[in-house]
Amino acid sequence: MQQTLTRRSLLKSVSAVPLLTVIPGSALGRDGATAASDRITLATIGHGNRCREVTPFFFSHPDVQLIAVADPREQRCAMGKAQVDQYYRNSDCVTYRDFRELLARTDLDAVYIATGDRWHALASILAAKAGKDVYSEKPMTMTIEEGRELVQTMERLGTVYQCGHQRRSVDSYRFQVEIAQSGLIGHVHTVEMQMWENPILRPEAPQPVPAGLDYDMWLGPTPWYPYIPARFNGWNYFWETGGGTLIAMGCHYTDIAQWGLDTDDTGPVHYEGLAEFIPGNFADTPVRCRVDCTYADGRRLVMWVRGQFAQRYIRFIGDEGWIQVDDDTNVVTAEPQSLLKRRAVAAKSWADPGGHIGDFLRCIKTRRETICSPEKSHRATTIGHIANLCLRLGRELTWDPKMEAFLNDAEADRMRRRLMRAPWHY
Repeated sequence: MQQTLTRRSLLKSVSAVPLLTVIPGSALGRDGATAASDRITLATIGHGNRCREVTPFFFSHPDVQLIAVADPREQRCAMGKAQVDQYYRNSDCVTYRDFRELLARTDLDAVYIATGDRWHALASILAAKAGKDVYSEKPMTMTIEEGRELVQTMERLGTVYQCGHQRRSVDSYRFQVEIAQSGLIGHVHTVEMQMWENPILRPEAPQPVPAGLDYDMWLGPTPWYPYIPARFNGWNYFWETGGGTLIAMGCHYTDIAQWGLDTDDTGPVHYEGLAEFIPGNFADTPVRCRVDCTYADGRRLVMWVRGQFAQRYIRFIGDEGWIQVDDDTNVVTAEPQSLLKRRAVAAKSWADPGGHIGDFLRCIKTRRETICSPEKSHRATTIGHIANLCLRLGRELTWDPKMEAFLNDAEADRMRRRLMRAPWHY
């Protein structure tokens, strides 16, 4: 008997036949590609100027796949997506206004945090709690208490964390540290560092929040204040959202100093300084300053905020010579000059974070400690925080690095922490 083939019976018969799935060779790791199972999926949080500069260094690793960007500004989300999609020649990059939605993704391995300072610690902690590894820009935190909380969170959860003190991965600074530790300049008694001076900002009146900006999200855990362009764009020079160049740049140098002095697990015990606050300056930070930080054994860090951007440097001074790296040019100078003959390679400058990123990615796979681990970075950042507190309070401060507390100064002790604006918390 002849049977009539209906549409329903055809679909039923086809569904019973196993389908052949075509898997691209790139997904299997063929033709030089990295297999999907071996790739590190990455997202960026805060896709501003710094992020756009650093993202290509992640692109250069074939085992990394950028899948999303988050930023409270629509324009920056769009710019981030365009940068990622252009590289991969698709339109797959997903954007988020609220980075917590990004962290909820189960297909995400790690994040690169390049927000303003107010977000670095909290976003890192929330990312770790969401099971993501973290590469965060410096400074690591806004407060001393945040630093200890971050260290403990990363240790408890086994998170791979890299702070953006990329100079530890740059040849010129590594060479400087080797010379300082070798005894070739004698006993190192002082490390001098210079950051450029902070600007003078004119007062401005509050204005309407620009379209496309989630201002409440941008403020995050910091106290609310009206949208003021000078404060919004110059956030680094107001205590609630930054700490000026003393810590924004200084943390790079305190990190190198701690490394060279072999004090990564401790810090100076005494701080005193002088600051020049300009009357009428809308910014909170001093235009120029000097802070002397002394270790228990008498060695010193001398932190200068003065001069221009191109005049920044760090110098290790011993009783038989010195060695200096000029940050703008990456030129190493020394006395005696014969020390320079010991340098084997003249490599790339601080502006190339490729080696630092490579260390982070290797550690994600090996689960080993990064070169700028949480504890090291916290100790280096703490020096900058205390230096700023010394200037704000206008008096000398005595610090116990083991207890992480100020001695005989309850007011300074309270300033180790700040309350977060609701609903934000660790």
